[in-house]
Amino acid sequence: MSAAETEKSGTNKGLKFTNTLTREKEVFRAIDDENVRLYVCGPTVYDFAHIGNARPVIVFDVLYRLLSHLYGQEHVTYVRNITDVDDKINARALRDYPDLPLNDAIAKVTQKTADQFHKDIEALGVLEPSHEPRATQHIEGMIEMIKVLIEKGHAYVAGGEVLFDTVSMPDYGGLSKRKLDEQKAGARIAVEDHKKNPGDFVLWKLSSDEEPGWESPWGRGRPGWHIECSVMSEHHLGKVFDIHGGGLDLIFPHHENEIAQSRCAHGTSTMANYWLHNGFLQVEGKKMSKSEGNFFTIQELLEKESFGDRKWPGEVLRMAMLMTNYREPIDFSRRKLEEAENLLAKWPEPVETDAEPSSEVVEALKDDLNTAGAIQALHALAVEAVKDPARLPVYSATAALLGLHPVVADLSGVDEGDVEAAINRRLEALKAKDWAQADEIRAELTSQGILLKDSKDSETGERITTWELKR
Repeated sequence: MSAAETEKSGTNKGLKFTNTLTREKEVFRAIDDENVRLYVCGPTVYDFAHIGNARPVIVFDVLYRLLSHLYGQEHVTYVRNITDVDDKINARALRDYPDLPLNDAIAKVTQKTADQFHKDIEALGVLEPSHEPRATQHIEGMIEMIKVLIEKGHAYVAGGEVLFDTVSMPDYGGLSKRKLDEQKAGARIAVEDHKKNPGDFVLWKLSSDEEPGWESPWGRGRPGWHIECSVMSEHHLGKVFDIHGGGLDLIFPHHENEIAQSRCAHGTSTMANYWLHNGFLQVEGKKMSKSEGNFFTIQELLEKESFGDRKWPGEVLRMAMLMTNYREPIDFSRRKLEEAENLLAKWPEPVETDAEPSSEVVEALKDDLNTAGAIQALHALAVEAVKDPARLPVYSATAALLGLHPVVADLSGVDEGDVEAAINRRLEALKAKDWAQADEIRAELTSQGILLKDSKDSETGERITTWELKR
């Protein structure tokens, strides 16, 4: 592979990211400004996505939007995969469709779950990636990569499986900073008699007649989890690409093993130049789990009164996620959702525009995707736009960059008579030049999500106030 295919030779556009690989904040330079490449691990479609799954989808959607703004969308390739072959899928298929042939049952589970995932993230304001490959579309490529790993002495056949030989890679563990001699038996590492080393992991395993499988040189079987992403990323992005993203929980073993497979198969010094990982999510101060009763799918939050006895708009869920730095842990709580909703309620409706987004917001995002700082700057711009319609284009372009827009609420819970009475009191205060009282009434209505618009009657010149609800 030539240096031009691996070196960070692109333009310095002021972007900085905290690179998990080096544990340092680094200036971002693409390999090729004409094709900036991003890969993010997507869902395993055996069950509806939970709110923790939503965080990386939202975070890396903002990154995709930012890269598209800086380089042009036509010059950014974003790949987010779907894992549709997995033992959890097999188990769910047998549970939900016991009377169907297994392949048909698996197809039903994966299609239903993938469809719900797409519906959920659309409600969260997430853009479609450039490519969304499915693991089952790349089985042949996985078999070919495994063949190469065996030929190069990095994999071996034992106990009906093909396993990666971790000792064959001297610097294995570079991403997670784990040493091979620390790989002991534990919750994440199964130790079987046929393994050479405790940390060796499965590339291919044999399938029984009751399990899905594909023909291979090692018998009818199915791939291990890690090999899938190595093959799908290479297919769409090449042997070395710019950014690989995902949740903190994927650093080890998934991303570590992706790196091992890809580097050893291709003979490269790296798989991706920058590794970005978002922090964990807990709910109301506790780890999310079904046993705690605080496990919520995106679909439940959007469509059922499952959290805080009410439904939550997608834009509120998105805002709540972005109010915390992506690398930090986030406490998903009703209070945070209400804070996000109240903030969005004060924003005006965006307008169609070809204006450039606020440079202050762009600079915040360029600094390690500082969405919290970006939202602060965007909120100040929104307040300006409420007062001065001339600021609406810039505000609108900036909100679009973050994929955020105001909450549009149901008017059925609002007492229109009370609102009109408050507006009349404000008009009387303005006539009496009691500016403090007028401002107090306006602020109280704004806190309720009621936005006032003042204008003048063209004939009489009298002040007219109309209102709308954004909550």
